[in-house]
Amino acid sequence: MTLGPVMADIAGIALEPQDRELLAHPLVGSVILFTRNFESVEQLSRLVAEIHAIRTPALLVAVDQEGGRVQRFRDGFTRLPAAREIGRRYSISAPEGIALARQLGWLMAAELRAAGVDLSFAPCVDLDYGVNQAIGDRALHADARAVGDLAVAWMLGMREAGMEATAKHFPGHGAVAADSHVASPVDRRDWADIEADLSPYRRLMANGLAAVMAAHVVFPAVDPLPASLSPRWIGGVLRGQLGFQGAAFADDLSMAGAAAFGDIATRAEQALAAGCDVLPVCNDRAAVVRLLDALRVPISPVSRMRLARLHGRDGADRALAQDPRWQAAVAAARDCVERPALHLEGGRPA
Repeated sequence: MTLGPVMADIAGIALEPQDRELLAHPLVGSVILFTRNFESVEQLSRLVAEIHAIRTPALLVAVDQEGGRVQRFRDGFTRLPAAREIGRRYSISAPEGIALARQLGWLMAAELRAAGVDLSFAPCVDLDYGVNQAIGDRALHADARAVGDLAVAWMLGMREAGMEATAKHFPGHGAVAADSHVASPVDRRDWADIEADLSPYRRLMANGLAAVMAAHVVFPAVDPLPASLSPRWIGGVLRGQLGFQGAAFADDLSMAGAAAFGDIATRAEQALAAGCDVLPVCNDRAAVVRLLDALRVPISPVSRMRLARLHGRDGADRALAQDPRWQAAVAAARDCVERPALHLEGGRPA
């Protein structure tokens, strides 16, 4: 059995019979976990092992574990700083900021890989324009070059721990005030003004970026559809102009930013036609069931290969507590989280 395009979620801390039935469906290929699925590191490891055992090849298991306010697993995991704090360190000393990003990217991925998790949807490479509260301190920096430097370092750290990176939210979510979880954001900038947002993606792709998550943001200067459903953005810009060969995730198709463009099957078909490989449908089991019943598209062999490359690899010793690298990274993370922020002038991250 191959990995299908649908990414589903589960209700609790262990698999129920209905979860097993759903995850065995051939159109499902991956699972996203949330805080409700986490009780302890030991429980998480058992749950992930259960999910992996359902199918061959194993389903991908993913989570949002960026740091700051977007960290689904906390007890037993190191508390990671918000990305903006890494950017603040970069503003003081670029080499130190880059080293910190690599260290924390490794730490985040190593702790997840020790529990068997394949993917964390990170890094967030939206530029910090200071207008979108949903992004806010999740952004590394306002300057595209700084974001590129830090995102590449973060990705390389993740890779050393056996996990590929997923850059988001393509092509950029930072310049709109609306939150695509609850609204339909429209970015009215001209193409020339969007170019800076693409710069970090160019840098990451030059260093082997494996996955991208597309935003539910409409850019009327390019396409009336949101980027996640747009052939011009996914097929034209991402795959054509930028030459990206990795996996493309749509953002959650249950979000309001996608819901305005048709029922769940229509949204999914649009995303697949645009060139997306993965269709997350979160916190709506009924919608997942409807989608699995309605979706009648062949699974692309190229998509299957892209997804297979996202399985986690061995890269960090699972006995992390005895690893000097882990100990140093934990100390660095604590220093970022516990030290009072230094507010910088000139629009730089604070």
